[in-house]
Amino acid sequence: MTKAAGEGRTEIQTKWASIDVAGSPMQCYLAKPVQEGPWPAVIVLMEIFGVNNHIRSVTERIAAEGYVAIAPNYYHRTTDNLELGYTDRDVVIGRKHKDATTRERLLVDIRAVIQFLQECKDVSPKDAMGCLGFCFGGHVAFIAAGMKEIKAVAAFYPGGVANMSPGGGEPTISHAGEIQGDLLCLFGEEDPLISHQDTVIIEQALKDAGVKHEIIRYSNTGHGFFCDQREDFDPSAAEDAWHRVKVLFSKTIVPQKVST
Repeated sequence: MTKAAGEGRTEIQTKWASIDVAGSPMQCYLAKPVQEGPWPAVIVLMEIFGVNNHIRSVTERIAAEGYVAIAPNYYHRTTDNLELGYTDRDVVIGRKHKDATTRERLLVDIRAVIQFLQECKDVSPKDAMGCLGFCFGGHVAFIAAGMKEIKAVAAFYPGGVANMSPGGGEPTISHAGEIQGDLLCLFGEEDPLISHQDTVIIEQALKDAGVKHEIIRYSNTGHGFFCDQREDFDPSAAEDAWHRVKVLFSKTIVPQKVST
């Protein structure tokens, strides 16, 4: 499907793609500019609510900035796809699928997405990609950050990073030393799911590991502040965060022109 561009944005095309992961089809929402590339690639990692309208809109928004953007359904082992809203019932359903994930399987899924992108002729560079995640997807983005092709990660309100790992084991932050690219973390100071102390633990671990990072804490802001379909949506914080994401990707995964 082709979508018209807004002011200052690139016209894009969208479609669903399927990636085989050890015999399990992983549905992915793919958006990219209509114009001939190549374009840098960004992986968009969903909240617990699936590749829903919000995640698809973010994927399209990234593509309109001049990227090939892809949002994989890493719940593919327990559901073909998921289209949830933000009610209490939706939270229960989403958490059931989240609890069935493991770090090892998520790494397999991300590797499959990276290989898919590397095989796309309109993706370049092949060895420098971005990653953007929200809530549990922000946690998954921390996991993805340890892969050598991932050079820039923006993690929005990544829950659980400081104190757990999908499927059990040491907390995800204990793997901070594996992160090779730049990391941007965006938190709301009034987030009931992520304490200020959790953000301090994350920040200190990144410092100790020598990771190039930036921690942003928005005052009077709750969880899910980037999503305009949630009660905690904060337009000011969302606008600032989006600007930071664009700067991050433009500096790290967009091939820089060399003056002659």
